[in-house]
Amino acid sequence: MYRRVLTIQDISCFGQCSLTVALPIISACGVETAVLPSAILSTHTGGFTGWTFQDLTKEMLPISEHWRVADIRFDAFYTGYLGSIEQINMVQHIMDTNGVDGAIRVVDPAMADNGALYPGFNMEFVDAMKDLCAHADVLLPNMTEACMLTDTEYSENIDRETVEMLCKKLCELGTKSVVLTGVGFRAGYTGVMLYDGKDFNYYEHKKITKGFNGTGDCYASAFVGAMLRGRSMVDAARIAADFVLECIEKTYEDKSHWYGVKFELALPSLIKNLADE
Repeated sequence: MYRRVLTIQDISCFGQCSLTVALPIISACGVETAVLPSAILSTHTGGFTGWTFQDLTKEMLPISEHWRVADIRFDAFYTGYLGSIEQINMVQHIMDTNGVDGAIRVVDPAMADNGALYPGFNMEFVDAMKDLCAHADVLLPNMTEACMLTDTEYSENIDRETVEMLCKKLCELGTKSVVLTGVGFRAGYTGVMLYDGKDFNYYEHKKITKGFNGTGDCYASAFVGAMLRGRSMVDAARIAADFVLECIEKTYEDKSHWYGVKFELALPSLIKNLADE
């Protein structure tokens, strides 16, 4: 299944995250990928100092309007990091006006991790993100984001019953299905909980304790690519999880490569997994 997807998020020119991983990963899956950058940064903000930042909010609607006039339409949308409530509102407008009928909407509410919001965000931003999530066909939060979107107290120790409750609450916002990442129920393992409004599915894999920037973006991109190639949500979640684990494994021993994962080295496996029936 060949589709055209628009991904909307920032460009961190160095650091292997956001658009600099979304474009190559989704393209490698065999899906035509267009980009709409929300901002340009010299590097990502995790561990770097003195980075430059150029906000592109004023360019987003003119770009999308040119596409509309040129009759360029998208079969799917994938949103990542958005820097303001204004951008959230713009993204909703773009998805309403630049998609084909029935265009798929995948939302990664990239705003928090490890129990805290990213710098520059507040609960007003969370409330605005809830509205964007309400229009998602697939929502891709981590545990922290799921808790914030459902007004649930965050805890590192969580049981399956609570995870399933979070998924149900997220669907109560309006989203059709949930792919909840970073869900672990036993030592040494983590996984992904999926909920389509009716059934739950859980995919578990081993956990590497060392953290890397950009792994969430790599996961979301691989998931979108696999899903748009016609894979089921469950299968796409598995493929994306295996891909990110390999990305980390290929980076783990290289101490000089602390700023992201060597996702390029895992692309052959991703492509093979998509080719295998």
